[in-house]
Amino acid sequence: MEHIRRRAIITAKQAGCRLDQAAAELLEGFSRSRLKLWIKGGALTLDGRQAEPKTRVREGDKLQLDVELEPVIPVKPQAIPLCVIHEDPVFLVVDKPASLVVHPGAGNPSGTLQNALLHLDPQFANVPRAGIIHRLDKDTSGLLVVARTLDAHRVLVKKLERREIERTYEGVCQSVLTGGGEVNASIGRHPKDRLRMAVVDGGRAALTRYRVLKRFRAHTHVRIQLDTGRTHQIRVHFAHIRAPLVGDPLYGARPRLPKSPEPILREQLQRFQRQALHARRLVFEHPISGESHTFESPLPTDMKRLLEALQTDLSAATDDGG
Repeated sequence: MEHIRRRAIITAKQAGCRLDQAAAELLEGFSRSRLKLWIKGGALTLDGRQAEPKTRVREGDKLQLDVELEPVIPVKPQAIPLCVIHEDPVFLVVDKPASLVVHPGAGNPSGTLQNALLHLDPQFANVPRAGIIHRLDKDTSGLLVVARTLDAHRVLVKKLERREIERTYEGVCQSVLTGGGEVNASIGRHPKDRLRMAVVDGGRAALTRYRVLKRFRAHTHVRIQLDTGRTHQIRVHFAHIRAPLVGDPLYGARPRLPKSPEPILREQLQRFQRQALHARRLVFEHPISGESHTFESPLPTDMKRLLEALQTDLSAATDDGG
């Protein structure tokens, strides 16, 4: 993997242009679409701050690109089982299991959702990224919408940008939350660890709303709704409020146990090796007919068992007067 660092200064010629347009002129060798993705991801900054591709630049502004350039990997069809919960001529809804990567990358050149879609229907090769509109982290389970046609892809991408696709998650966090609320904190690349995101000044606006479904002795079952869709947003925001998701390998901590926990809870927390997060519900209008659709996915077995263990522990403590 090649690490690229580039610097440039906006000249009078680019002054007043969009950031992505100016970057394409000054940073030769990269397409405007790739630069736009790097701007959105925080790898390409303006005067040390994350900005939007449409931001107008001024003479003297400084561009800074700091990115790991992944090699181009050909995506081949692979016979990977998929749980398709809805299928029509213009889109699919897939219930993704934990451990399935969405797109190929340097660490996962194959065995991804994109490979599986190309095997399911070769026509997906005619749509950007095999029609995948949004992504879930490898170890987040749940629902994804996939466009089957270019027209549907265009419409669904616009709906996502306008926040017209309602995405609801369920998670289990390591804290006893007193009530529902929201986390409104900008997210950008971590200043020291390029694999992580963080709440940072000058990052991209990010808003996560949540409400309590059930409190346990040291944990909370929450329902979460995204107003924005930044990389690792839910995981970063819950870590920011000191309530990291159970099992989160990147933003979490060692398992938190209540006083004198039941053995089944100790066992479940120790064996839970992924973030306890599930994309539970999608609501959006059909990209062609405009008809409203709602899709739901049941909690996966590992999260059900975790919640059962938490309830067993709570019930035992209540019976003991704890």
